[in-house]
Amino acid sequence: MKIIAEVGVNHNGSIDAALELVKAAKDAGADIVKFQLFDADQLVQKHTPVAAYQAANDGRHQTQYEMLKALELSYDEHIQIKRYCDEIGIKYLATAFDGRSLQFLADELKQNIFKIASGEITNGPFIEQHVKTGGHIVLSTGMSTIGEIEAALSLISFFLLNPGGTPTGQNVKRAFREIMPLGILAEKVTLLHCSSEYPASLESVHLHSMKTIGNSFGLPYGYSDHTIGLEVSICAAALGASVIEKHFTLDKSANGPDHAASITPTELKELVTAVRNVEIALGSKVKLPSDAELDNSDLARKSIVAAETISKGDIFNKDNLTTRRPGQGISPMRYWDLLGKKASRDYFSGEMLDDFA
Repeated sequence: MKIIAEVGVNHNGSIDAALELVKAAKDAGADIVKFQLFDADQLVQKHTPVAAYQAANDGRHQTQYEMLKALELSYDEHIQIKRYCDEIGIKYLATAFDGRSLQFLADELKQNIFKIASGEITNGPFIEQHVKTGGHIVLSTGMSTIGEIEAALSLISFFLLNPGGTPTGQNVKRAFREIMPLGILAEKVTLLHCSSEYPASLESVHLHSMKTIGNSFGLPYGYSDHTIGLEVSICAAALGASVIEKHFTLDKSANGPDHAASITPTELKELVTAVRNVEIALGSKVKLPSDAELDNSDLARKSIVAAETISKGDIFNKDNLTTRRPGQGISPMRYWDLLGKKASRDYFSGEMLDDFA
């Protein structure tokens, strides 16, 4: 199970804060630290308003363009971040929000895993660009229906089978039907369940649907957590998530769209520990007793014993037989085999039986 420490834009446009967050993610034990890479001029129209949660969390009266422009990090700064990640031993990832940024990640930073953000799941041309990278796609499904997820997966299927082709309604559906039995999508795509609220209410999570989308398409699945606290991420790990993504920040009270829905580095470390413990506890799907249980079983289980004094030749019956610990004698599962048989020797009350004479 991979744990992604999602910086997003919680660096507030500061390279120094970005590097500090990388170090915090590494110290917390996260597998991956992830950023967002975008050119605000390519991402959003200048008059677009901010979302309600962004206005509430940021506290400033500005357009979405103004907000995002202040949160940009340059390509050179991302090179610096990637280099630092390599130096301290944590995997760097970034989510691209425009085609040029995506190509930079693929060509210059040699990224091999690409997240398609929830807001891009209906962006057909951008989905095609992601497929062309040849990397593994993490498809985030916030705000989506099963039908929209299938449409995106169908388009991915088409471009995997027909690079450079022109998709139509029929050939896209046909590609999806052709590719699904081959297991190719399971190697190329992970579905990421999330609720696109910041912070997300517990009522909006519907965590069972994480398994629903994974099982519906036979794909690995994970969870991008925007809730307050750690419980939902831990629960997602217990439900079989292959990846957990959680926003984190150096200061929850800082101005910015995502700080309020993020956890601190200390909480991130607690989350990593909890998820790793869940992994250990999940263990194998095969039901077998552990070594410790085998050691305890003789003391916890029972044997057939004489409920009263039994003389040689007496008939074993429900009155003169009972069961008591330890389980080092004849198993009570063989109780009925003894009924009606004769004792081959004398037994004192409480003595374990050892014969079937």
